[in-house]
Amino acid sequence: MVDMPDDTPLLTIGELARLTGLTVKTIRYWSDEGLVPPADRTPAGYRLYGPDALLRLGLVRTLRDLDVDLATVHKVLASELTLAEVAEAHAAALDTRIRAMQLHRAVLRTVAERGTTTPEEIALMHKLARLSDAERRNLINDFIDDTFRDLDLAPDFLPMLRGAMPELPADPSQQQTDAWVELAELVQDQDFRAGLRRAATAQAHSAAEVGTPPGDASRGMAALLTDRVAAAVAAGIAPDSPDARPVLDELVGAYAELVGRTGDAEFRRWLLATLEATTDSRYERYWQLLGIINGWPTADGAPSDTAGAAAWLIQALRAG
Repeated sequence: MVDMPDDTPLLTIGELARLTGLTVKTIRYWSDEGLVPPADRTPAGYRLYGPDALLRLGLVRTLRDLDVDLATVHKVLASELTLAEVAEAHAAALDTRIRAMQLHRAVLRTVAERGTTTPEEIALMHKLARLSDAERRNLINDFIDDTFRDLDLAPDFLPMLRGAMPELPADPSQQQTDAWVELAELVQDQDFRAGLRRAATAQAHSAAEVGTPPGDASRGMAALLTDRVAAAVAAGIAPDSPDARPVLDELVGAYAELVGRTGDAEFRRWLLATLEATTDSRYERYWQLLGIINGWPTADGAPSDTAGAAAWLIQALRAG
């Protein structure tokens, strides 16, 4: 019992409830926990509270609304922790919860869009969305190790793949989250792994046969391919039409020069077989998804479609 001046107004628990909008049960519980101790009691033993109880109740309610645990509320009220320290810690906790909720939202939206997703697929997508940064790296490294093990590849190929890991930002957009779920599913697809391994094997055989062009030359060839095909598509030129012949001849000549050969009929047959064996649109999609996740800048806001351009060239070679 606390001695109070005779003129200090005391409030019953019911009056506190009416003034604060809290229930009597809640105030009694917080009082029992020592957060809002009574200032006195009536002769019948009922609790009476001083004016400071209104301030303490307001602070306790605010902290509890922010999910601050009772032990921490005790420390704040006892001045063992400042409100600034509590706010900083709980803001960080809220950031984590918000990110988890964003990932969960992405899974739900993906489920809604697919419509026919099974419970097993939903569970998998939810698991993928909740992976940590280290777990995401491990998933990609497992894909690289399993797909390309024991292959005689260009020396910079695997380091390039390992250097391009998905890095979700602290506050990913819905598009970035969706891209990560799709990428995670893609790299675990055994058909994708097998197809990419076949393409890499064919690429290695091609390199053994004609040599490996310098990286700058290969990138220049890829840029020429996408530029010329994009222009042809924009002009409405179908790959199997006569109007495609000048584009086809230019690209064949560039490829032939790249590997030190002439663009005759034999080379065209070789080029067709090589492109068919080494082109997989899902590999292009892999890099597109990485670009979305990591926020890489792209020309005109869209990734270059090298695989789509190669598909156009394949059709043109077949027609020719």
